[in-house]
Amino acid sequence: LAERPSLAGVRHILLVLSGKGGVGKSTISTELALALRSAGKRVGILDVDLCGPSIPRMLRVQDSAVHQCDSGWVPVFVGQDKAIALMSIGFLLERPDDAVVWRGPKKNALIKQFVTDVAWGDLDFLIVDTPPGTSDEHISAVEALRPHQLLGAILVTTPQ
Repeated sequence: LAERPSLAGVRHILLVLSGKGGVGKSTISTELALALRSAGKRVGILDVDLCGPSIPRMLRVQDSAVHQCDSGWVPVFVGQDKAIALMSIGFLLERPDDAVVWRGPKKNALIKQFVTDVAWGDLDFLIVDTPPGTSDEHISAVEALRPHQLLGAILVTTPQ
């Protein structure tokens, strides 16, 4: 019996990015997920901002833990209706405020693992919250997501 790829049930993938930090990528990702959920969609958020994983705190699930199942990591489900699935390095740290000081290869390997080893199930949208700038993490995320249904990207900017 062949294993089903972790993103096989994901219909659309959206990247949220920017050229700099502090512009509201995580806020946009969170609000977009909440709006899609309100519209009756099944939504997941993949937080690949490894040095600043803020989405668990924004959705008030920072004390949750990720568990393993036969098909990989089980994301944390948010809210009473469990309508938003979330995966973040914030769940893998001993303390939510721990710093992640990793070189590129280790970060890239974790992003690839998040794409291949999370049991997302059936989702209408997977929102990928990226770190600030244009780093290796962006290239790793796009390369790992290339075989899947990448719908597009939302570029968050500020007027300055």
